Amino acid sequence: MILEVAMLQIKPGMTKAFENNFREASAIISGRPGYVKHELQKCMEDSQKYILLVWWESLEDHTIGFRGSPEYQEWKRLLHHFYDPFPTVEHFIKIDL
Repeated sequence: MILEVAMLQIKPGMTKAFENNFREASAIISGRPGYVKHELQKCMEDSQKYILLVWWESLEDHTIGFRGSPEYQEWKRLLHHFYDPFPTVEHFIKIDL
């Protein structure tokens, strides 16, 4: 399992609209093959900043399966216009210590 992490900086005055659109977009991502779960958390120090955490079965489930799907175009339409700057997305894997 891998963890997708994206820090989202939302344009001023658009957080409520972003949250509403994200509720709709959640149904899109949660129906994709390889999807496990996701969380959206809001920063306490900066009300325009969120972190998106998405757990996938594999990296390819995200990078090929989701991003290559027609549903991703709807995800983009709903969310991408809120970001400034556009977020960097990184992937992490749990290590056993």
